[in-house]
Amino acid sequence: MATIVLKRTGQKMPLVGFGLWKVTRSTCADTVYNAIKAGYRLFDGAGDYGNEKEAGEGVRRALADGLVKREDLFITSKLWNTFHAREHVKSLAKMQLGLWGIDYFDLFLVHFPVSLKYVDPSHRYPPEWFGDDGKTVNLQNTPMQETWEAMEGLVDDGLAKNIGLSNCQGSLILDVFKYAKYEPQVLQVELHPYLTQEALVTLSKNLGIAVTAYSSFGPQSYLELGMGKNVASLLGSEGVASIASKYKKTPAQVLLRWATQRGIAVIPKSNNHDRLVANLQCNSFDLTEAEIKQLSDLNINLRLNDPGEIDVRMSIFA
Repeated sequence: MATIVLKRTGQKMPLVGFGLWKVTRSTCADTVYNAIKAGYRLFDGAGDYGNEKEAGEGVRRALADGLVKREDLFITSKLWNTFHAREHVKSLAKMQLGLWGIDYFDLFLVHFPVSLKYVDPSHRYPPEWFGDDGKTVNLQNTPMQETWEAMEGLVDDGLAKNIGLSNCQGSLILDVFKYAKYEPQVLQVELHPYLTQEALVTLSKNLGIAVTAYSSFGPQSYLELGMGKNVASLLGSEGVASIASKYKKTPAQVLLRWATQRGIAVIPKSNNHDRLVANLQCNSFDLTEAEIKQLSDLNINLRLNDPGEIDVRMSIFA
């Protein structure tokens, strides 16, 4: 399996993983178990996805059946915005580990560089973006330095082997590097041919940060949420289809290979077993440089996941 070697720890992170966003609780345990059976070793979760307990059940079943050992798996989770204060980071990471039923995360990310007012998990979990009224965003003045130092404590305590950032732009990443005891190992961002983020990828590679792309299929993941922004499907793009036809691959495999061939990790999700297997096999062919450029030229700086559209005070990509 193709991997990326993480700079500080030397740990090998699979280049293709399985994303758990929007995997329903009722199917999550079976989906994770079957994905492990199919060969997936990286699972990308988050407290905000609300399915960590079920994902952990799938992992435990796979361990009990001898499909894998814990050290064979690379499990990622994320710290939600309401837990950025120093005193909440460790307790929430421990709670999330308990939901998964594991002793450590291979990677733990700051989900968004947005700090929201604390919500006690016993009151509401996951807390999501809004307060109790379901419509008010309650910001909190916790600086990233405080949150990052608490994240570093997770490494010292053995709760996370690697720590990183998600949904962050260059200025904030460079700021974190000024005070970090442990530099971010991974940056996870929205990245697809409609949003190529080339300058951010170049900066990350220069700093020794591995990049993971989410939403590799562009609008596809957002259609059911009514957030597709009426943009043509990447999976149905004529250019993508012609490349797929040439190599006898699926359009999804072409879009994933566009990223992985450049050393960018991907975390696609599928509830369809055949597509799940096909996605994992996306590294079985190579695109030409011209084809990579052809796909990159589809860029229209289309950002589908932008908290600033929820509340302008969260315009982290402005």
